[in-house]
Amino acid sequence: MSRLMTAVAASVGVAILATTSATNAGRLLDKVLKSKTLTVAVGTDWGPVSHLNEKHELEGYDVDIAKHIAKSLGVEVKFFTPGWDIITAGKWEGRWDIAMGQMTPTAARAEKFDFPAIYFYEQVFAVVQNGSKATKLADLDGKTVGVTANTTYEAYANHALTADWKGSSPVTYQFEPGAVKTYASTNVAFDDLRLGDGVRLNAVITDGTSANNAIGAGYPIKLLGDPLYAAPGAIAVLHGDKEFSGKIAAAIQKMKENGTLSKLSLKWYGVDYTTEK
Repeated sequence: MSRLMTAVAASVGVAILATTSATNAGRLLDKVLKSKTLTVAVGTDWGPVSHLNEKHELEGYDVDIAKHIAKSLGVEVKFFTPGWDIITAGKWEGRWDIAMGQMTPTAARAEKFDFPAIYFYEQVFAVVQNGSKATKLADLDGKTVGVTANTTYEAYANHALTADWKGSSPVTYQFEPGAVKTYASTNVAFDDLRLGDGVRLNAVITDGTSANNAIGAGYPIKLLGDPLYAAPGAIAVLHGDKEFSGKIAAAIQKMKENGTLSKLSLKWYGVDYTTEK
């Protein structure tokens, strides 16, 4: 799922916290409560996940969820917008407390992160330009495929995806790209794909929600074939504070039980993606 971020103006509450990684050694919850601020990493061009509106304010599904989590902790929320590659590298240095972005909780990522709550389930597709001659996934053999860097999409394109999260099914590779081109965000990949089949790309691998959002915005692209695989999206925090992770888990669980999570999914996607299909 995404994604190149840029620094966002103070109007969206961006703040760099002058803390160190030691904050995550069991004291993160105390820091959040004492500062009365939960700092959250999100994206600025992740479509309905999180984006900047016409007023240059952050909004989206993940933004609303982060606000609910902060409210459950009794604190304010501030947003930070690093690149997806920086988020997944895990060297946060205390600059933000949690990362949104619907991160797939793979075993490799679990070496760096705790995943206190799953809050989204996505299906991943190959997306082609409307003028593409491809009629089935196998037609993408040997073609140039775009993916967001450091995602399960990139791993799939390179036939290196290990579906080892809870409830996962074995991955079946339905085509073998001739070249894999990485992007900082799915939107940038779509910008290349819209130029025409084979001009820069023949396909993009991404989640169906991002693709449908782009289609709704007028991009001349379409889904090709059935989903390549399905995966859960989780909130990520660094290891070290189980109590903090527990508070995040409890907040999401309450949102599931009272229907808030489903309502937010319907608000931003028109579909309830909060349960596994």
